[in-house]
Amino acid sequence: MPTDKEREYYSKGFQDGARWIKEQSATGQKLRATYGLGEYDQPKPKRKLSAWNKFVKANSKKKIYQYASGKLKLKKMGIAFRKKRR
Repeated sequence: MPTDKEREYYSKGFQDGARWIKEQSATGQKLRATYGLGEYDQPKPKRKLSAWNKFVKANSKKKIYQYASGKLKLKKMGIAFRKKRR
């Protein structure tokens, strides 16, 4: 539970942010999304798939790794993945 002092700090921060947004909109500038480290024009690059993710992606459509309901047999895929890596 925040203390009275912390609540005061939080409200001041909120008021400062609201004032800044009002100033930006009054000058006609567009607001840009910030993510803590700065402004981004482009989304962050995606990570590479791990070896396991590549294996699942390549073999998920194969019938030997699917139940009749369409769910994947992850245990069987895990065994095959470990055998493949030897």
